[in-house]
Amino acid sequence: MDLLGILKRVELFEGLRPDQLEAVGRICRERRYASGELVTGQGDPAEELFIVCEGFVEIVLDSASETGAPRTVVSLGPGQIVGEMGLVDYGPRSANVRATSDITVVQVIQRKDFEDLCERDNQLGYFVMRNMAADLSFKLRRTNYAER
Repeated sequence: MDLLGILKRVELFEGLRPDQLEAVGRICRERRYASGELVTGQGDPAEELFIVCEGFVEIVLDSASETGAPRTVVSLGPGQIVGEMGLVDYGPRSANVRATSDITVVQVIQRKDFEDLCERDNQLGYFVMRNMAADLSFKLRRTNYAER
């Protein structure tokens, strides 16, 4: 797997120089999951960011529908991330993340490792936080617009 190639596709890391992407790659840790395995659970401490490298994951809300049944919100594939809020806040996970492919490979970034990297390279931290703010702003606008 070409980790640097995957990181280049991640919108959260847009604008980073190649050496900064390599620094991000050094704090990544690979995990593998089988279809149906829980990557992280709703209510768990949010201390990690997950980058999907191979396969797919689904984001599932417990009791989110009128029937009280779990509801799949979105499916994510290679180059997409989940858990980015865990890098900036200390709240619990807002949804379950479950592998949906026979082999799902994710790279995991621990909050502490990310914070240390940002302390060493403030520009990297600025770009990542700016990208995260832009993404959250887009999602909020889309949600507000859909409610009209």
